[in-house]
Amino acid sequence: MSNSAIGHFTDNRDGKTYSTVKIGNQIWMAENLDYAGNGGVYFKNASSPPFAKAGRLYTWQQAMAAVPLGWHLPTQEEWEILTTTAGGCPTAGKHLKTTNGWKSFKGKSGNGLDTYGFSALPGGLRKLNKKFSGLGSSGYWWSATEIRSTHAQYRYMHYADSVHLENGDKSRLFSVRCLKD
Repeated sequence: MSNSAIGHFTDNRDGKTYSTVKIGNQIWMAENLDYAGNGGVYFKNASSPPFAKAGRLYTWQQAMAAVPLGWHLPTQEEWEILTTTAGGCPTAGKHLKTTNGWKSFKGKSGNGLDTYGFSALPGGLRKLNKKFSGLGSSGYWWSATEIRSTHAQYRYMHYADSVHLENGDKSRLFSVRCLKD
């Protein structure tokens, strides 16, 4: 396995520090983005994150604008490289999810192995009807890949070991992981 924690990145816009990890040839933030300057909100608009490092949820436009200098919102192709490196879609979630914090489903633990140090958390989402759901049971992350003016691609994980690719309305609120330029 080709991964290694490589340190930290401090966002000079707000002074927040993020862990980083090299997986294959890519350098990822090993935490969800938590930058308040571009309109992101915490789950259910809480005044603080519901658990450590859950980060904020963003619309697609907010996500594109919230990425710090030197980083970018990964494309679908870059997510695919990560997923393939972590074993492919059917099992990558098991290797990318944290070892705790994921709810069980039908007696099966939703926790992962965090094999690569990616530390994916189940931060949930806000749906089009403005209702929040999925905290503790699913994580959703935007990609930079647009499908049309109103839709973009995203990745999600839940209690199973897989990583899924979907298309969704850009006004939903999802988490953001950044990839180094």
